[in-house]
Amino acid sequence: MTSAPVDPLIGQTLDDRYVVRSRIARGGMAMVYLGDDLRLGRRVAIKIMHAHLSDDENFTRRFEQEARSAAGLGHPNIVNVFDQGEAAGVPYLVMEYLPGITLRELLKQHQRLTSEQATEIAEAILSGLAAAHDAGIVHRDLKPENVLLADDGRIKIGDFGLARAVSANTTTGQALLGTIAYLSPELVTRGVADARSDVYAFGIVLFEMLTGQQPYTGEQPMQIAYQHAHSDMPLPSTVVVDVPETFDHLVRWTTHRDPDARPANAREALEFLWSVQRDGLAAATRVFPVLPDTGGITPATAVLDEASREVLARADSGSPNPHPLSATDRAQRVAQRRSRRGVLIAALLVVLLGAAGLGGWWWGQGPGSRVTVPAVEGLSITEATGLLEESTLRVTVVECSSLTIEAGRAVRTEPSEGSRVERESEVQLCESTGPELLPLPSVVGLPLEEAEQEIERQRFTVGTVREEVFDSAESGTVLRITDPDGTELPETYPEQGVIDLVLSAGPLPDLSGNTVEQATNILSTLGLNVDTGLNTSDYSDSVAEGHVISLILPDGAVRKGDTVGFHVSLGKELIEIPDVRGMSLRRAMEQLESLGLQPQTALPELLWDSAEVDRDTTPQAGTRVEPGTEVRVRASI
Repeated sequence: MTSAPVDPLIGQTLDDRYVVRSRIARGGMAMVYLGDDLRLGRRVAIKIMHAHLSDDENFTRRFEQEARSAAGLGHPNIVNVFDQGEAAGVPYLVMEYLPGITLRELLKQHQRLTSEQATEIAEAILSGLAAAHDAGIVHRDLKPENVLLADDGRIKIGDFGLARAVSANTTTGQALLGTIAYLSPELVTRGVADARSDVYAFGIVLFEMLTGQQPYTGEQPMQIAYQHAHSDMPLPSTVVVDVPETFDHLVRWTTHRDPDARPANAREALEFLWSVQRDGLAAATRVFPVLPDTGGITPATAVLDEASREVLARADSGSPNPHPLSATDRAQRVAQRRSRRGVLIAALLVVLLGAAGLGGWWWGQGPGSRVTVPAVEGLSITEATGLLEESTLRVTVVECSSLTIEAGRAVRTEPSEGSRVERESEVQLCESTGPELLPLPSVVGLPLEEAEQEIERQRFTVGTVREEVFDSAESGTVLRITDPDGTELPETYPEQGVIDLVLSAGPLPDLSGNTVEQATNILSTLGLNVDTGLNTSDYSDSVAEGHVISLILPDGAVRKGDTVGFHVSLGKELIEIPDVRGMSLRRAMEQLESLGLQPQTALPELLWDSAEVDRDTTPQAGTRVEPGTEVRVRASI
């Protein structure tokens, strides 16, 4: 049995920061991997584009632009983009990792959703799209595969900007990219997309959530695209009879073939949904079950070329005029749309009045009893507490460390921002204490490479390697660690704090017995300078005259580049023999011995006090001799 080939990216580290652990999904534009961010110690999702998409420099440039735009959105219903880069010339994105399932997987499990489930997901999708549209960003490829349902209840949209980057890279520059089942008529016929195209795709997704099927089917993509361009959208209630009329109106409005007859953007559709919720027509939300990861392949994003679009556009000759409307026509369309909305809302209010008890249910037990936890990251604790309390939540402040949020400001909440919770629920507000204080790594005595790895493993940052110091420790090993100012570090240090290393250059050599020239050459090879002006001379019993006794070192540690001198030997110190004539023999013997000489005489010691030195010594007085020299003393009684 042949095993499947191993993905070469698994186990690789991108930009010395992101370790690729395993593949979790694959699609028409990219592979998605689970990874670890070594710098921040967190799990991330790494989306690596297929190699063929990066052949054109225009694609890479557009991809980077779109990635930066998506990274700036920062909304609870949009997957956060943390970073972007290249791996072997192929662009990649680093995003937040959300354990859970996609909306497509939920639909596969349940076929269709209840009105309550569809309402909650629809609100999250429109909220995310509204934030993007407010920032001038169009998704262009909204579909259930790009709606993520996290295990903790969060609902987020992913893949912002990718479709636009890819469509800019097609051969003609005019090809149409998107998943056929969710393409708006203007995308099909003219390749033009704006916020209203996202609104159309949302309407299709809503239809699919309510009915369990897509509105248009066909054996070929062209057949489906043709229906988008020429057919009015069927109502969900024609498929599932118990779908509320509210959703029929919302689907029909958001999927109108004429873009000018749709909501101008997702925020307009969201405000309509909110107005319906306030009026009590949406049922209570519920928690979705967590389903196992199916690991399937997402439906590929397809491309319609220019020729296909021209066929569809010609066939649409009997459809509403695709040319831009005049200012008067647009004003009339807007007025008509507002009039229709007024009629719809009025009709809904009548239904409300006919169900007087529904409002009490909404606020007491239905969706109105739940609120969304607001985003507070970066706010002062006072501001964050006030915002949470305004949302009818009870706040408990706890401390936690943070690499990015300064001390005294809000880091996060538990439950997290965007979560739906009961009113008067308790929310923990995390107040930053700054980076976490961690015990210092034990790296003294380690080789440099091992020390750097240990410092990074313990979640610190390696700084500069300071001057090498001559020490008894082995060359290249760490003598001590300091902060960037050279100050000794305390027992604990902030996470990701910079640690500088001081290395040993090894012990200084023993130069005793070398000539000054020999010693100077040896020190020069070690990076030390010799200043003969620092030299001193001294007698030495063991070192010959003119040779080095020892080094003269600067105060403190000796580093490469420092200047040193030598203690130079004068040889052994010589002793001048004194004239001891006329002294008693005992006194003469004691004086010579005190000078380090070895006096000798023929008379026994009993006679030394009475004997007197009457002749010169041998060697004679005045002679300079080495210590320990034997001196003969003659005396008479």
